[in-house]
Amino acid sequence: MRSLFASPQAASQDSSVLTLKGVAKTFGGRAVLQGLDFILQAGECVALLGPNGAGKSTTISIALGLDHPTDGQASLLGHVLPAGGHLARAKVGVVPQYDALDPDFTVLENLLVFGRYFGIPKSVLERRASELLEFTSLDGRAKDSVSTLSGGMRRRLVLARALINQPTVLFLDEPTTGLDPQAKHVMWDRLLDLKRQGMAMLLTTHYMDEAQRLADRVAVLDHGKLVDCQPPQALIDGVVGRAVLEVWGAGASTWLCSQGVLESIDRRGDTFYCRLPVAEALLKTLQAQAVPDVTYLYRPGNLEDVYFGLTGKALRDD
Repeated sequence: MRSLFASPQAASQDSSVLTLKGVAKTFGGRAVLQGLDFILQAGECVALLGPNGAGKSTTISIALGLDHPTDGQASLLGHVLPAGGHLARAKVGVVPQYDALDPDFTVLENLLVFGRYFGIPKSVLERRASELLEFTSLDGRAKDSVSTLSGGMRRRLVLARALINQPTVLFLDEPTTGLDPQAKHVMWDRLLDLKRQGMAMLLTTHYMDEAQRLADRVAVLDHGKLVDCQPPQALIDGVVGRAVLEVWGAGASTWLCSQGVLESIDRRGDTFYCRLPVAEALLKTLQAQAVPDVTYLYRPGNLEDVYFGLTGKALRDD
């Protein structure tokens, strides 16, 4: 199959497709973004993580030229935003959190009608739609109503629709929310195929395993600030360490208190999370003797640990 996206003109692998420099945004006197500096390079996937109210949605709106920054500069595919947003968006694909597929059209018609907004010639559009249905494994459902599709099929159709204009960069807003594990992995496979072809992606997700699987870099936002932005494993090594000991059970709190470490480790619900070097010392004790009412798990550090380490564990509703 031919490439599913348009290569940036005169772009090399280290050229930027999206640049935010000193971007700030204020709503009603409240700072939503504060001096955000960020670059998305051609051919890379960056996952944007952060709790509710961290500024992710505002960042995406500004990056697409749909909102004005209060301060700073933004450019997408060489177009200054928001003035050049309409030109940049012609070369962008967007997979929204909510699909907004037209229930009155068939699977194929949803692609054809959407493609007309980009002025794609009919013959090119029909070929393009056929290729995308094959890519998303929906070629056997082309004449079916959207209402007959499963959740996973609908998400794959939304991805196909986002690629109809052969975009240079793909914006993904929680692309696998609500999918079962099988459907989620199928979606990941398609996105990884696009990565192998060199597609640039900006991904927002609440699934840490998704970010770790797909992203070349992970950008963590909190309170409108970019807290850190590194490759997943570098973030894990730097923030958490290579291993974490989880301890839980009715006797966990009492035992950890007896070890003199209760005040120095993280707690989420009824589980305590111990990092190195404390984790190794506690593990040796647990392995050497049975501790009543205590269960433990020694495992590699992951992005969820990083997330809590950088943003805290308090629930955000704003």
